[in-house]
Amino acid sequence: MRELVLSCSEDRAEALSDILLDLGVLSVSVEDADSGTEHETPLFGEPGGEPDVQAWHHNRVVALLPDDVQADVLLHALEQHSGQDYSGLATVREVADTDWVRLTQSQFAPICITDQIWIVPSWHRENPQVPSVGADGDNDPILIELDPGLAFGTGSHPTTHLCAQWLAANLQPGQTVLDYGCGSGILAIIAARLGAGEVTGVDIDEQAVQSTDYNAQNNGVQVTACLPDGLQAGAFDIVVANILSNPLKVLAPMLCGRVSPGGRLILSGVLERQAQEVAAAYAPWIEMSVWRSHEGWVCLSGTREQA
Repeated sequence: MRELVLSCSEDRAEALSDILLDLGVLSVSVEDADSGTEHETPLFGEPGGEPDVQAWHHNRVVALLPDDVQADVLLHALEQHSGQDYSGLATVREVADTDWVRLTQSQFAPICITDQIWIVPSWHRENPQVPSVGADGDNDPILIELDPGLAFGTGSHPTTHLCAQWLAANLQPGQTVLDYGCGSGILAIIAARLGAGEVTGVDIDEQAVQSTDYNAQNNGVQVTACLPDGLQAGAFDIVVANILSNPLKVLAPMLCGRVSPGGRLILSGVLERQAQEVAAAYAPWIEMSVWRSHEGWVCLSGTREQA
């Protein structure tokens, strides 16, 4: 395969990418042309969000070409659509054949959440590093099979670890659980495997709802997954929301209202420097405090007062 590499300024990068996609290239990426030099400029946004600036001062726009598209033909079409001749700013480079499935799988190893809980991609079922099930009876590890997919949540992020560790340490058999912002369903599945009663997962993304349904069935547990509009009235013994600080602050009244009297609220997706601000948003209903921190992230927990 071949890539067409074009040099362009910050103000042209996004429009050029859109035109190339319209012209039928397989994919487009934008790289910092100054990468590796003293002029390299990082782009930052809030974790999980988008940076304010979508390109660098000097950019390489890299378009992956279909086998039947010639670079000179594409450059001519690009000039017709953009009004600019890029032929002097373009190079073509070969892309080595790669087993993308094997490469992707190599990036996801079994994850030990606690001594009891492991997240195991399907291709690691026979991995000797993963403890076996069936030897220790009640002390058997909980192995959750979860493959990376379109929905957020592979178990590798510190906030997922924190929420899962809280569930392992505190969830009592039969308690009802709401996983708000369920993503792949990983926390809902962990709760179910730990012996929770009714478990519900909610996400604003239809793909996440489908992913949670699939992963729950694949792990042999019952989780009711839905969009926010599909969430039935009622409260839960445990409500866990692993999202980000800004939506957590907006959702404070609703999430607190979903916690049963005497129930527990667990929040993560919060940086250490954001903990006090998030806790203040929940203070009118539930007093939240830091339960544990990990790699700059925190897990907040609180108990709703009895009526």
